[in-house]
Amino acid sequence: MGWRGILGLEYGVVQGPLGPDISGPELVAAVSNAGGLGLLRAPDWESPDHVRELIRKTRTLTNKPFGVGVVLAFPHKENLKAILDEKVAFLQLSWGECPEELVLEAHQAGVKVVPQVGSLEEAEKAAHVGVDAIIVQGLEAGGHVLGQAALVSLLPAVVDLVGGKDIPIIAAGGIADERGYVAALALGAQGVCLGTRFVATEESYAHPAYKRKLVELGKTEYTDVFGRARWPGAPQRVLKTPFFMEWRSLPSHENETNQPVIGRTTIHGMEKEIRRFAGTVPNVTTTGDIESMAMYAGQGVGLINEILSAGEVIRRLVEGAQLLIHLQFSAEKS
Repeated sequence: MGWRGILGLEYGVVQGPLGPDISGPELVAAVSNAGGLGLLRAPDWESPDHVRELIRKTRTLTNKPFGVGVVLAFPHKENLKAILDEKVAFLQLSWGECPEELVLEAHQAGVKVVPQVGSLEEAEKAAHVGVDAIIVQGLEAGGHVLGQAALVSLLPAVVDLVGGKDIPIIAAGGIADERGYVAALALGAQGVCLGTRFVATEESYAHPAYKRKLVELGKTEYTDVFGRARWPGAPQRVLKTPFFMEWRSLPSHENETNQPVIGRTTIHGMEKEIRRFAGTVPNVTTTGDIESMAMYAGQGVGLINEILSAGEVIRRLVEGAQLLIHLQFSAEKS
């Protein structure tokens, strides 16, 4: 059942909200047009006009449902108001508790709420406030990682906990191909959420050098070297680039604040300097020493061998999963 859509979508494939602006309107629309759920990423500061602009631009590229991801650890009240005013199909939340009032407010606006959780406790709280689906993130995930549990143990535990509440569970962390999709379905998920695989697409707003590294390098590490000052207590999974391997043992008292500027970038319309060890991944506008910047990736990165269109990623996931289930499981019955 899992590849037949969830939440009214054609397929159970979600593209994670890739920060800070890697999942822009082009990627989100391409994913939604292909039958998945594309998610924009709201800025990590209040910028409601920009949020509206992103949503409206995406609507010129697709008439299918899509959503916006909001990180609750950063200022977000005005951004949330803009998202609900625009009545996007989905509000995705992470890094903070999902209050019942917000769920009610979203539902009144016709917006479905999908939090991402990294523990059983978070999943229980989310289910209790009446969310529409839950993304369960394992430690294998790229970027900022919420919890400490591996997906293979956390996912079935959440499924057992929430079972009977009619809340679809979506698996995230290290999934990059149809085998990961089928494995997630076997563990009880009804859909999958992919991040790294969608960074490495033609439509993603990631810098070409970052995309290239995702294809070339196959190993990641869980670390806290990047963005310690800006976002403390938010460890991340990154590619083992030569830069990272040189600095992975950075003393705990060091952070980006006293480091040299290694580049410049424009994120959500704002020009910014990038210091060494800042957690900013390079987007298309970024200039400077790209190879020394943070490059987030999940453990499934070794399975990514080429840059594809987002539509092709979804087609391979869905057709591959259907074929795999048919060959592996139907054959045994006959």
